[in-house]
Amino acid sequence: MIKVLIATRNNAKLGEYKEFLFSLPIKLVTLSDLKIKDDIEEDGKTYKKNSQKKALFFAKISSLPTVADDSGIEISAINNAPGVRTRRWLGHHMTDKEIINHMKKISKTLPKNNRKASFKAVITLALPNGKVWSVHGQANGIIAEKMNEKLWEGYPFRSFFYFPKIKKYYFESELTGDEQKIYNHRYKAIQKLIPVIVKVLNIQ
Repeated sequence: MIKVLIATRNNAKLGEYKEFLFSLPIKLVTLSDLKIKDDIEEDGKTYKKNSQKKALFFAKISSLPTVADDSGIEISAINNAPGVRTRRWLGHHMTDKEIINHMKKISKTLPKNNRKASFKAVITLALPNGKVWSVHGQANGIIAEKMNEKLWEGYPFRSFFYFPKIKKYYFESELTGDEQKIYNHRYKAIQKLIPVIVKVLNIQ
């Protein structure tokens, strides 16, 4: 069975990848499985550049087809910040708690008529020979005036991200299977990536 490296140390992301790629006859391995401790600085100005840089870096180290992503949240009223700096909004790699505390302040300052926000993700498949393929996924919602006290480790922004149409916060446990397909940005991107993986890795 073909091994594919999922290049993230975020356990919440790993869980999503394992769930959304379950149908493929491939063996997913992690950086921890391969005892890879190396890392790179995500200093690109776009999600795509960061995603490709990360995927290529770990594909060459592992000699395996590698999937990596860069994702972030963009809040309309504050010039689409934090964007690619989502985890480094305050100039350093922020903990979930730091993000929660900062978002509590941001949420209070947003105008009632513009609380729009989007989660965006670019996922890249890279081969050790340097070839790359990237896909995009997006989820649109708002920043709720009141934080959901439920916390999802690794995904602190989701305690504030709300889908008005279905009246739900962005927690997988609250979304039905059909809602996942409509509202989960990483799911949308992975669905575009699956046929790429099948073709590139010649999966029968």
